Amino acid sequence: MTKMAKEEEEKLIQENPHLRKYIEEVKKKMDAPTFYSKLPRDLKEQKLPNIIYPTKGVVFIHIFKTQDMEEKEYHAIEPELNELEKQKRDAILELIYEKAPFRKWVKTDDEIKQAIKELLDQIAVVDERATDAKVKRGKVRVTSTEKIDIDYDITKNIIGGGPLEPFMRDPYLEDIHIITGENVHLIHKIFDMTKTNIHIDKTWANTFSQEFAEKIGSPVSEGQPIADGTLPDGSRVNIIHSKDVSLKGPTMTIRKFSETPISVTQLISWGTFDAGVAAYLWLCMQYGRSLFVCGETASGKTTTANAIIPFIPPEKKIFSVENTPEVQVPHAVWQQLLTKSTGPKEGHIEMDDLLRAGLRSRPDYIIPGETRGIEGRVVFQAMQTGHPVITTFHAGSVTKVIQRFTGHPISIPKTFMDNLDIVLIQMAVERKGKRIRRVLSVDEIEGYNKEVDGIMSRKAFEWNPVDDTQVFKANRNSYILEQRIAKMAGLVDPMQIYTEFDRRKHIIERMVEEKIMDYYEVVQFIWTFYREGEKGLPISV
Repeated sequence: MTKMAKEEEEKLIQENPHLRKYIEEVKKKMDAPTFYSKLPRDLKEQKLPNIIYPTKGVVFIHIFKTQDMEEKEYHAIEPELNELEKQKRDAILELIYEKAPFRKWVKTDDEIKQAIKELLDQIAVVDERATDAKVKRGKVRVTSTEKIDIDYDITKNIIGGGPLEPFMRDPYLEDIHIITGENVHLIHKIFDMTKTNIHIDKTWANTFSQEFAEKIGSPVSEGQPIADGTLPDGSRVNIIHSKDVSLKGPTMTIRKFSETPISVTQLISWGTFDAGVAAYLWLCMQYGRSLFVCGETASGKTTTANAIIPFIPPEKKIFSVENTPEVQVPHAVWQQLLTKSTGPKEGHIEMDDLLRAGLRSRPDYIIPGETRGIEGRVVFQAMQTGHPVITTFHAGSVTKVIQRFTGHPISIPKTFMDNLDIVLIQMAVERKGKRIRRVLSVDEIEGYNKEVDGIMSRKAFEWNPVDDTQVFKANRNSYILEQRIAKMAGLVDPMQIYTEFDRRKHIIERMVEEKIMDYYEVVQFIWTFYREGEKGLPISV
């Protein structure tokens, strides 16, 4: 998490002429940027950042703000073709299109990428003295720099994100907001809302939105102006195409998919919740309790749900059902299903159809990625039959959760609510001028009380905004730990469960102290504990 070594920085600049050219121009306006191989979160505190970091391939990102700027800016540094390179690219593309029909095995994006690379290697002959775009015997002579530039240009425009390609390669992005005629803005994991140097011009915005809609397999038109879909990397896309609906012209929102989930220890180090909440959730996941992770849009619900899934014992079978693939499960036996809403209507598969199918496949845990509507009835059917469920849900309090599930259209009988064990509320909140994500509360559902005709719940944890801590309100008074988990754990005295809670909390605290933050390293640590106990752990606890 430190600054890039000088030798590594110089090597990158040497190997990427477009980066070298960009830095030379930047130095005329401001100080030389600082290079980072990975971004530490404390960069967020810098009032005048001036940093560069690499993404995948030949794209680099420069984030900066000077004294006379109102907001920080995000500049994508990517190869740009000059006039000669454009002529060579067009000649190479013609030859690729001639040869492409003979590659009938090419179907997926990865296969297209591979085919383009192979054809480019056949057609583009590297010659550092190349000065023209002539085609000779099916070959075009290019310099090594020209080949890199042309390869990037062809890939990004045929199977990549077009002008949005730099964003597709940047692992530090959460959301991308595209509005016609304006510079693209995005939510950066370190720098929050940031303006970019990518501009979607009004003259070709319609064409661009239609092409992008085809990439997600959900075409848009004036007659069908709204499209939702998923990119090959799992990122969620929403497009509003028609000017009758979106007055400025086509708009698009992309919620980026994170290839590697955030670990539970990483969330603790960021302050989203503490080791006590994590230890509590560990026991709940191990002993098959059902959990709803609730909050507003962009509050980090899915991130938290993915982070605690490794607490489920490794030998368990997981069954997940989603509209778009966001749940990430490390278990060997993971049945991952998606709904289908494209093609003929009779071929559509809804979430409740898949949930019912899941009940017949004998899973140990059922994970509906997000519960929104009437499929909530099937979620409760699953819990009634003894299947623990983990899902996310839009609600700001345990009271709202109960109201929405017992009200129309889900209409769960109040007496069924005790099948749900825990409601975790997570929000993005403002504290001391900063926007942070915090678990505000963890509530235990005790069940239906006939006398008051209501659902009884108990506060297990509550966030204290004054000192930014989570308070264990149910310490030595937890309904779930004492009445549900202690019995399953075979404890004669239910109060012994707190000794186990303290033990798990200490183990997690030691993991954070030893900076065990990588998701897969955390998974192996937890699963080693399940298989071998404390003696098998790689650190002393």
